[in-house]
Formats: sequence, C-alpha cells, structure tokens
Amino acid sequence: MTEYGRGQGSEPWHPEDPLYGDGGWEGQQPHVGHQPAYGGQQHHPQQPQHQQQHGQHQQHGQHPQQQGYGEWGPEQQSGYDQQQYQQHQDHQQHQAQQQYQHQQYYGEQQYPQDGGWDTTGTHGHVPYPPDPADPYAQQAATYGGEQPDFYQTEDAYPPPEPPARRRAEPEPRHETDWDPGPDQGEHAFFAGGDPDDDAEDDAEPRGRAARRGGKGGKGGKGGKKKSRNGIACLVVALVFGGGLAGVGYVGYTFYQNRFGSAPDYAGDGTGESVTVEIPKGAGGYDIGRRLKAAGVVKSVDAFVSAQQQNSKGNSIQAGAYILRKQMSAASAVEMMLDPKSQNNVMVTPGERNAHVYATIDQKLGLSTGTTKDTAQKQYKSLGLPSWANANSAIKDPLEGFLAPGTYPAAKGMKPETVLKAMVTQASEAYGRYDLQGKAQALGLKDPLQLVTVASLVQAEGKTHDDYRKMAEVVYNRLKPTNTETNQFLQFDSTFNYLKGESNIHIATREIYKNKDPYNTYTNKGLPPGPIGNPGDDAMKAALNPTHDGWIYFVATDGVSNTEFARTLAEFNKLRDKFNESSGN
Repeated sequence: MTEYGRGQGSEPWHPEDPLYGDGGWEGQQPHVGHQPAYGGQQHHPQQPQHQQQHGQHQQHGQHPQQQGYGEWGPEQQSGYDQQQYQQHQDHQQHQAQQQYQHQQYYGEQQYPQDGGWDTTGTHGHVPYPPDPADPYAQQAATYGGEQPDFYQTEDAYPPPEPPARRRAEPEPRHETDWDPGPDQGEHAFFAGGDPDDDAEDDAEPRGRAARRGGKGGKGGKGGKKKSRNGIACLVVALVFGGGLAGVGYVGYTFYQNRFGSAPDYAGDGTGESVTVEIPKGAGGYDIGRRLKAAGVVKSVDAFVSAQQQNSKGNSIQAGAYILRKQMSAASAVEMMLDPKSQNNVMVTPGERNAHVYATIDQKLGLSTGTTKDTAQKQYKSLGLPSWANANSAIKDPLEGFLAPGTYPAAKGMKPETVLKAMVTQASEAYGRYDLQGKAQALGLKDPLQLVTVASLVQAEGKTHDDYRKMAEVVYNRLKPTNTETNQFLQFDSTFNYLKGESNIHIATREIYKNKDPYNTYTNKGLPPGPIGNPGDDAMKAALNPTHDGWIYFVATDGVSNTEFARTLAEFNKLRDKFNESSGN
C-alpha cells in the first residue's frame, strides 16, 4: 500500500502520530462504504498549490488518483455529469489536505476494514511536493508513478504492522547506557567477543541479524568464541595466580623482616683477604653495606645485629680493615675490633711529617722514603691552601697540613692518595677559622705563622690547661718590647725539629753553635714554618691565649708537669727545681 507521494510500503509508525497505539482505524478519513454522496454540498478551503496542480492535470487530460478510493479512469467518469465530477474532485482534494496536515513527518496509511495489509500497489499518488522531513525521500515525481519496492530487497526491514497490531517501541538507548547484551550481563571480553564482530553487529540492525540466525551462523564464529573464552579464562587465571604469588612474597618478606633471622654466613670466612675502607662518621648500617658489597658478610641486618650484641661494637673506628670474605657477622665484628686487622695510618696531634711518611710506606708495602719523595714532588697538587709555603726556607711544604686522624692505607693504594686525604682534612679544619683576621689581630704576618704558633704550643705544652699559657708565652716573647729574651723564643722543640730528634737534654754550646733558621736560640721570631701537625686544642689555644703576663716556663719533672713564670727570678727558681728532679 502507498501513502501520499510515496512508493509502496511505509516507514515505521511515528510515536507522535495521533493514531499511534489506536486499536481501530478512526481518524479524519471515513471507512470504506461510508463515503458521503458525491452530489452533496461540502465546502472546504483549498490550498493554492493543490488547485494549481489540479488545473495542470486537467489541461493534460489526466485525473489525480486518491489513496483509498481506487483508480478513476475516463470510463468510470462517463456516468457523472460535469458538476458531479467537479464536486468529486473537490472532495478528494479536501480529504488529501486534511490527511497531509496530520502527517508532518510520516504519512497516514489506509487499511482495509478487516485489518489486513494492502500490498497490491494499486493506489495512486497525490500530487504533493516532496516532504523535506521525509527520511526516505520516496515521493513520486509524477502522478501515477510507481517507486521501486525497497521492502522486496534482501536487506530490507520487515514491513510495519498496522496500528492495531503494533507494540510500543522502546525508548531510544543513550550511548552511555549499559546494555548487558545477549549473554545476560556478561562482559564481551569474558564472552570471547571479537571487536570486529561487535562493530559488525552495531552496523547491522537487530531484526536483520535475527533473521540471519545471529552470530552463530557467521562462518564458524562459535568455535572462535569458545577459543577466546579459553584465552580469557587463562588470562584471568594468570593474573589471579600472579596476585597470589605477589601477596605471598610480601607476606614472606614481612615475616622475615619482623620475625625471621637475617641471612648470614657461618664461620670465620674463607682464606681470601679483602680490604674494606670505613669512612669517618659511618654508622652500623653504613659499615654493614660496605662489608656486604665487599663480600665479607651476607646481609646488612646480620652485621647490625651482631654489632649491637657485642658490648664493644660501637667502638669501631674509621679506617681500613683487612678482613676475610664470607665471614659470619659476629666474626667480622670481632675482627674489626682487633687492632691487627686495621690497615690504617693514624696521625696524632703534634706528630711530625717524617714519622707519618715512614708509617705510610710500611702500610702500603713501599720502600723507605717513597712517600717522602712523593710529598716533595707533588705537594702542589695535594690541595694545600693558597697561603701555605709563604716562606722559602720551609723544610717540608706539607708540615702542619697532615691533619691528625685515622686514614686508610691498604696495599695497592698510592701514597699521594693517602697524603691528599690528610691535606684535605687539614684545609677543611683551618677553613673553619678566620685565620687571616686572627693573625693580624695577634700581630702575625699571615695564617701560616698562626699555624706555626699552634705547632709550637702543641710541641711544648703537656696538658690542655697548658696550651693557652704556652700560646701567651709565644706572643709575649715575640713582642718588640720584650727585654727578657729580646724576641728570642729559645724553644728546644725547634732545635729538635731541625735535628730530627726529641732530646730534652741539649748542650748549650751545641745550640748556640747551630745557625739553622729553625733554631730559635740563634734566630729571632718564629721558625719558617710549622714544626709538627697541631691538633684542635692547640689551634684554639693559639687563637685565644691567656693574658696573665707569662713569659717563662719549665717542665719541672721533665715529663708532664710544666710551670710558668713572669720574671727571670721566678724562672731561675723553676730551673733549679728541674735540676733537682733530674739529678743534675
């Protein structure tokens, strides 16, 4: 059956149609058999467009065809007069106009009284222009023209049912609404669906897919789906199994950290020795990491635990240690506490460089004099401050710059490496003080002279309380107003330095006979450079001396008891006391 201006068939009934869902066929068009008499007088407003089209067809000897009335040929019109024919045409156009007004988007259709569906295709077309809202654009171009039946093709939709047989169409589904699909809510991934199949299904209407038998009839898709179901299950099993393994590992690690013992070797280790360097300030975990990296202990936690269980474990000092590989943590702690395992060079406050060089040679397994020769040749590249070596008469450019401390010195190391570590630490220590400003405030030329005073204080002083008094003695004797010694220091330590000795009994004749710049009996003022490596106490004392007028001192017991005097008379009494104690 056709609609106004459409080919055979009809598009689906629109929900906004006033007749949608109506069980009968009641509208503005009367049923067949209830047509008004053609001779009746009915006045209906005519649209100009309809009149113009009607007139055009009359000029060509053609008669418009009306849907629901059958075809009107010349033979059928012969029984009516001209007036009846005109009334008949007016009535047809009026009904066509009323039906067109109710069909803004979709045309109304005629149905037989028995509710059947007319598919004969014998109805004519009303001369209306194409409807812009018509989605199918199936209006005929000419009167009586037949349009191709798209319902007869293979891909056609099924013909719509009459209103009495229709069911309400579902609300249009939004693209974000969840549709469980044919598998009752099962996700497409677990259903083994193919993304290509989904795309194909989206492109194909559901009704057409139902007629074709669904996905099962598409060339063996069912087997492929089962295979993908198996793959999906395998993936889920692997993910689930991996999760269990991860949880188990975390639980085991947590248990081991909380309750389990740390991994550890057994015994005193293998016969292979290894040197481990422990930096200054390293704690238990730092030491443990270095030992583990060297292959000495098996775990850091084992070493830390063993160190805490040993009453002397916290006394492990910085330096180099000769240990064995694969030792138990307890054995490693014991060996590090044994001085024999330490392969270090220890510089003590006031120690001269000559003794430090000899110790480095011994620790590194070098021939005697190797480190001293290296110091003389490479001192400029070892990190000395810019104000060092200001005097060309200095015997050793590194004297006073090998800071007291403990330094690793294991076999295989180079002497310049050990020396550079010492010089670097001394430069850092001196850098913490304003040596330049302090030197000028104390009447000295440069920071080097201040370090030299500190070395004298360290060499002559015996206790911490002596250092500040000894520093005042030095500054008082250097003053131009000194009439007691006339700016001569007269320190035995300077003479012992140039001699390389440590003798407290020096003959007066021998002292005054030697004119070396370091001899403070024969040369006024300070020696050219330091005579040893001062410690922090001596350095602080040189920066902050007493102001009690001390100018003389005597070690009355010859060892550790030093007494001070302000005048020459007091000094002579102290000297007699010293002679009595020494048996002279």
